Amino acid sequence: MSDIINAAVVALNGKLSSADFDGSAKFQIAGEGAVRIDSEGAAASDADADVTLSADAETFQSILEGELNATTAFMTGKLSVDGDMGTAMKLAAVLA
Repeated sequence: MSDIINAAVVALNGKLSSADFDGSAKFQIAGEGAVRIDSEGAAASDADADVTLSADAETFQSILEGELNATTAFMTGKLSVDGDMGTAMKLAAVLA
């Protein structure tokens, strides 16, 4: 498993610990793998989810660090969303 995926799991679990996220989402990171998020937390997994968000590693890291808003990334084409847009918006609120 890549260092980027491992770091993402740790960072996302930190953000999710105080959040109420009841759906499932998957971050597909180009060339690295996938992280699945649900009510239990984040884990390295490519399992199906309500929504899949795809980006390169640099964009994903910028979103996690709060340097780039997920909505802005989507609107500028740096982040693609496939699936339930409502779940994606809930996740964006958790990541903010």
